[in-house]
Amino acid sequence: MNLMKRFAKDESGATAIEYGMIAALIAVVIIGVIGIIGTRLESKFNNIAENLS
Repeated sequence: MNLMKRFAKDESGATAIEYGMIAALIAVVIIGVIGIIGTRLESKFNNIAENLS
């Protein structure tokens, strides 16, 4: 019975899951920002290439 009480009060697993969710959210934001920057850079380079030719 004492083991079950300790298991119910143990929050270390929940903390690890929370850190994992935060890391996943940061990764999604970084991927989105890189996608936006990549699109804008592609547009700039295409504009420069058109002006050079």
